[in-house]
Amino acid sequence: MEKRQVRNNIRKLRFHNDEMTQEQLAEKVGVTRQTIIAIEGGKYAPSLELAFKLALAFNVPIGEVFSYEIEDGR
Repeated sequence: MEKRQVRNNIRKLRFHNDEMTQEQLAEKVGVTRQTIIAIEGGKYAPSLELAFKLALAFNVPIGEVFSYEIEDGR
């Protein structure tokens, strides 16, 4: 059975952006730190609007922040 999952590079991008904190990123995109923690940990897939805001916060294409992967569960 295939498992589909949204993956992200937020932690890496924060590190490469002057070690931005989760709180700083949250303020920049207008959400709570808890939301950033959930997205970063793969527990929550953001709305399309929030995904674009995150990409803009890092000044990268959305594909550098998020990927959609299909895992074969066999």
